[in-house]
Amino acid sequence: MRSDEIDYKIIGHAMQMVEVELDQDETVIAEAGAMNYMEDGINFETKMGDGSDVNQGFMGKLFSAGKRMISGESLFMTHFTNQVKGKRRVAFAAPFPGSIIPVNLGDVGNEITCQKDAFLCAALGTKVDIAFNRRLGSGFFGGEGFILERLEGDGMAFLHAGGTVIEKKLNGETLRLDTGCLVAFSRGISYDIEMTRGLKSMFFGGEGLFMATLSGHGSVWIQSLPFSRLADRILEHAPSAGGSSQGE
Repeated sequence: MRSDEIDYKIIGHAMQMVEVELDQDETVIAEAGAMNYMEDGINFETKMGDGSDVNQGFMGKLFSAGKRMISGESLFMTHFTNQVKGKRRVAFAAPFPGSIIPVNLGDVGNEITCQKDAFLCAALGTKVDIAFNRRLGSGFFGGEGFILERLEGDGMAFLHAGGTVIEKKLNGETLRLDTGCLVAFSRGISYDIEMTRGLKSMFFGGEGLFMATLSGHGSVWIQSLPFSRLADRILEHAPSAGGSSQGE
């Protein structure tokens, strides 16, 4: 199924949202709870599945939803459709501070693999599936576990990540990075985990015991501030419970 051709605009800097412009009968799919606002004339419906396979039966939808449930994602996705003449807009916002990454899947081999919580929304026709990591090292120590998310199609998809996001183009090179900083990678990239060399570097370097290794030909998206790192810093400086309360 070919994806709907949608126009969009990224709004903001540190805490972004994406505004999607829909022509009549065009549809965008999104994770439950991602919608920020929508104009009159847009109808939304919660469905089991991404709608990429119009001939998929109930059992197929149930199986796809079950795989999403295993990954900790919602069983359902919300479909937003413009049902009136003229253009209408709907906006989606990320659940934490960071950047929204627009990716034209047709330009990156019709497929990307991303963290299971990175997907925000996409044009109807995009297949949102679960990718099980076959390598034990990546599964146990990769930060994302065995389960990643795979997006397939030829239209626009939108990811969200923490802090600033950069895209690295690999042409046969190898790139090493902190496991939590990986957002997504395109087809043609091999992903694995390697242990930090040297005991001093391992225990006192502050970079952790393992690093992600990506190699091949394609694109890699990297975030500067993983949400887990931000959450750890907030918890570290949060006041301990049970303290006395003082008035102003």
